[in-house]
Amino acid sequence: MSEYTLLTVSVALLAGLLMTRLFKKFKLPSVTAYLIAGVLIGPHCLGLAGIEGLGFASHEIVESLGLVSSVALGFIAFSIGNEFRLEDLKKTGKQAFVIGILQALAAMALVDLALVGLSFLLPDGKLSIAQALTLGAIATATAPAATLMVVRQYKAKGPLTKLLLPIVALDDAVGLIAFAVSFGIAKNLGSGKLDLISILINPVIEIVLSLALGAVMGWVLTQLEKLFNSNTNRLNLTIGVVFLTAALTELGGDIGPVHVGLSPLLTCMMLGTVFCNICPLSHDLMERSDKWTSPLFALFFVISGAELRLDVFKDLSIVFIGVVYIIFRSAGKYFGAMGSAKMTDCSPEICKYLGITLLPQAGVALGMCTLAMALPDGQGKLIQSITLFAVLIYELVGPLLTRMALQAAGEIKPMSDEVKNRRHEKLKALEANKESEAK
Repeated sequence: MSEYTLLTVSVALLAGLLMTRLFKKFKLPSVTAYLIAGVLIGPHCLGLAGIEGLGFASHEIVESLGLVSSVALGFIAFSIGNEFRLEDLKKTGKQAFVIGILQALAAMALVDLALVGLSFLLPDGKLSIAQALTLGAIATATAPAATLMVVRQYKAKGPLTKLLLPIVALDDAVGLIAFAVSFGIAKNLGSGKLDLISILINPVIEIVLSLALGAVMGWVLTQLEKLFNSNTNRLNLTIGVVFLTAALTELGGDIGPVHVGLSPLLTCMMLGTVFCNICPLSHDLMERSDKWTSPLFALFFVISGAELRLDVFKDLSIVFIGVVYIIFRSAGKYFGAMGSAKMTDCSPEICKYLGITLLPQAGVALGMCTLAMALPDGQGKLIQSITLFAVLIYELVGPLLTRMALQAAGEIKPMSDEVKNRRHEKLKALEANKESEAK
């Protein structure tokens, strides 16, 4: 990190917050405002001026702030773990499990069919079957961060919201398995050999170890909370344990042919799940943690916006393949969620609007496309470009669609006249106090 890192972070956070004021006039979600702010101060806009500290002059500077993204994703997963309380899962657990799996597989199947078919129509070398299968697996992933931020901003409550957050969390596990299998097949298409270790064993080990570590850390956090009486110290301890858990997920390595790795999203999600189910103080501590993480999440989305590469629009073939990917992934998510929701006897509102809320895509998908760079003959570069193009579109449009769907389902309530009057009276009282003090 350079001596301008703190200045860059400050500018990024302030730019994001000021952009929300502008977007408020258009009734757009804050997530979209943060992302736009990131794009504007990123390497493709303000960064072109090359003034260090004032925005992001290069993608290397954005990548140097990866620690912020890692910590933010850890707290996002920790917050989503709060949605897996046993009393709630007894009501929606079966529905969330079935929908979570089927909508992800539907998206993968449609993208696979569309892109494999397209590979035969395009000129040789433009799109291989291996690339098509890998992109199909990436299509399973949904961005939990954008969804969670929209739910928080608008204080969405209701059956759809209750079902949505567990499904978004399950996407990580389903996506890991689907990607491992598809990517393993893609890597071995050229060699003609089937590597069962990378296809089956590695993803199972990653999921099992991630859930086990998360469960242990959840138990440890609960036991340590008993040592403190102050809510401030308990909050500090909670934050410290989430930091520690996120750091532990970066450990790993190879044991012979087997790769031992951990998923930060799954691990921190399990930490939150165990903690909220066995700690009697979890409700209060989760609320306090949410308030502490607000600026962290804002900074995370501004950095995410700066990471978006606008240069993918230069290649029309990438844009065309990306549009096909977006159309068929969206169709898979929407109709997969609708069909599985009907299958599990969900309400008409959930059947109609759930699929729309599952469109955002970011961190997990970008992590998958980074792994895809291991494909031979530079095939991973195309996958990365298409994923970046899709993420750019989904992250800018997805939060808005999520808000509209939750609003149409009746789970985002407009501010009541009573609340508006109360706020107005408070402002009048503050102004009156200032006037009296001035006199």
